Amino acid sequence: MLVVFGAAVAGVVVEAFTPRFLRRSVQLVLTLGSLLAAFVLTIVVAASHAIFAGGSPGHLAAAGAVAVDRPTLFIQGTILVLAFASVLLIADTSNSPFAAQAAAPPGSQEEREGLVAGIGHTEIFPLTLFAIGGMLLFPAANDLLTMFVALEVLSLPLYLLCGLARRRRLVSHEAAMKYFLLGAFSSAFFLFGIAMLYGFSGSVSLATIASAATANSGNDTLLYAGIALTGMGLLFKIGAVPFQNWKPDVYQGAPTPITALMASCTVVSAFGALLRVFYVAFGNLTWDWRPALWVVTILTMVVGAVIAITQRDVKRLLAYSSIAHAGFILTAVVAASVAGLSSSLFYLAAYGLTTVGAFAVITLVRDPGGEADHLSRWAGLGKRSPLVAGIFALFLLAFAGIPLTSGFTGKFAVFQAAIAGGATPLVIVGVLSSAIAAFFYVRIIVLMFFSDPVEDGPEVVVPGLFTGTAVAIGTVATLVLGIVPEPVLSLANHAATQLFVR
Repeated sequence: MLVVFGAAVAGVVVEAFTPRFLRRSVQLVLTLGSLLAAFVLTIVVAASHAIFAGGSPGHLAAAGAVAVDRPTLFIQGTILVLAFASVLLIADTSNSPFAAQAAAPPGSQEEREGLVAGIGHTEIFPLTLFAIGGMLLFPAANDLLTMFVALEVLSLPLYLLCGLARRRRLVSHEAAMKYFLLGAFSSAFFLFGIAMLYGFSGSVSLATIASAATANSGNDTLLYAGIALTGMGLLFKIGAVPFQNWKPDVYQGAPTPITALMASCTVVSAFGALLRVFYVAFGNLTWDWRPALWVVTILTMVVGAVIAITQRDVKRLLAYSSIAHAGFILTAVVAASVAGLSSSLFYLAAYGLTTVGAFAVITLVRDPGGEADHLSRWAGLGKRSPLVAGIFALFLLAFAGIPLTSGFTGKFAVFQAAIAGGATPLVIVGVLSSAIAAFFYVRIIVLMFFSDPVEDGPEVVVPGLFTGTAVAIGTVATLVLGIVPEPVLSLANHAATQLFVR
């Protein structure tokens, strides 16, 4: 975390003192290098404490504000891999929404704005690093105030990044404003929840709250109000129903590389924080919060799958798909067990890598005005570009949970954990929702391969090195985690063995 935050601060200094023509190169090396270094250091920390070799379950750092334990390190490693792939998308100027418009006349105002966006718009890199740093701290926070600070550090840069699309300014600005306003409301609920829990226990430490709840040494009204309000703030970040209204609009309006960052890294980080709060602070109150979470889980799976059928914009469709997948992961959270935690960790890693790959493909299918978002423009894509259509079909099959893809392994794991935890009705709803979701995934595949191409159809651009690498990472991960999932499953099981350090 210190490496990422240090690189973010260094990026601000680079913006102030580096000549414009050098900024992009310096920022790119600084950003990718810091993410890679942070990932290596995460492995070093795990190895030095023998955390994944049956040794120490973890320890507390930063005066007890940060927990360094097995689940945290797994989640942070996942976030760093996903962030690296997302930054590759952001940095690729060959098809980036931040780049200049090719059709702009030389010397025109449009070209000048485009050049500023493509070359001088390098503040996106330190903003991204600040957001990633907050994402790393969010699931590691051992007290609620630290968690709130992490929530704001990850959220504020994302509000800005959502409004930076140059080709679709109005939609992008609308997305940023909606995300900001609704995010402010959710942060307020979370902060009120912290106040209630502090009033109940006299502390913001998760372990102290858990002890007070076990001893029943406070006002139950404050306790349950605190659980509800903090839960609302966390469920907003993962896009669970009924706190999902922001997600389709923000995913559609934000630049696609930023959408990839939010759809993968932010979801993983938010689920990590939710797991820590509900398993550590409220772990002894399972019978109190499980009924409410049952209702949220069912609504999230059903609403996400059903409304996705009506969507005609590919990014909005994937947004509702993300909502449904949040419901699938919540079935494992409801289990409140080691198996539930391990299956959640695996699902987050598998889903995140597939999501980055899917949004990377979307950046390649372009109309003269930008990305070809409307599904009708994807008709016959399999005849125009069989490779791109085939890769996108693979990602859709993974989202649907078809065997030999990472999606199938992930769903099998979370449903198995839910059954073991006594949540069989949730699994039945999940299977039915998966069947509904499979319909619109298959519909897109049929549209791409069994429909005639539209006249003046979209152009499939040749991916640059960075975008091609992101697509390759997503493709390989989707296949490997579907065919040979055992290494990552084993790592997730080791990570969940000791649950969380208190």
